[in-house]
Amino acid sequence: MMRPIAIAFGFTALMTAGAYAAPFCIDSTRGIEVAQGFTIGDDFDEDDLNNFDLMQLRQLGIDATRVERWNGCIRAFVKKESGVGEEMQFFQPGSYQRVY
Repeated sequence: MMRPIAIAFGFTALMTAGAYAAPFCIDSTRGIEVAQGFTIGDDFDEDDLNNFDLMQLRQLGIDATRVERWNGCIRAFVKKESGVGEEMQFFQPGSYQRVY
């Protein structure tokens, strides 16, 4: 009786573990829009967003080498403090707070 329950519990834990591993952010960055539908400037393309995010992170003192949007988050490749290699860090778009 205990063995099937333990197997079912283990399988459920294994299947849900991946959901907790990936960070999830809400990306709501778009162009400025006035109520009449008039838009100031063009929408940013992916390269523009990445360059802007890279500049913002560097201004905050984060030594990022490149960034990209991933799962609604900003995925940044940041130099390690030792100076050897990089690590991935995730940030919330707009606030640039680190997501753990």
